[in-house]
Amino acid sequence: MNDTLQPCPDCAADMTYAMDALLMCPLCGHAWTPGDDETDAVRDAHGTVLADGDTVTVIKDLRLKGGSGVVKVGTKVANIRIVGGDHDIDCKVPGFGQMGLKSQFVKKVPG
Repeated sequence: MNDTLQPCPDCAADMTYAMDALLMCPLCGHAWTPGDDETDAVRDAHGTVLADGDTVTVIKDLRLKGGSGVVKVGTKVANIRIVGGDHDIDCKVPGFGQMGLKSQFVKKVPG
């Protein structure tokens, strides 16, 4: 309807319209705030959006299931990969190898 409004992030329809502070899609019924195209993005413990290739730091000692090891606070993990599921980060932790982490226990390293 309006060329200046972004298309729907769910169905990509370009018939969006503004309703109060939201943008609405008449085709699928999806509602979102303008500029909020990262609604399903994986976020760290502080709300920063994470992406493939980022470096993160562990913010809490993490005990490993089925093992006696502990990933210590401050452990830097480079080159993460975002995946679906409960453990939404796939990475290689130094000293432990390949594993999945929950994004709520890490923070993004700036840079």
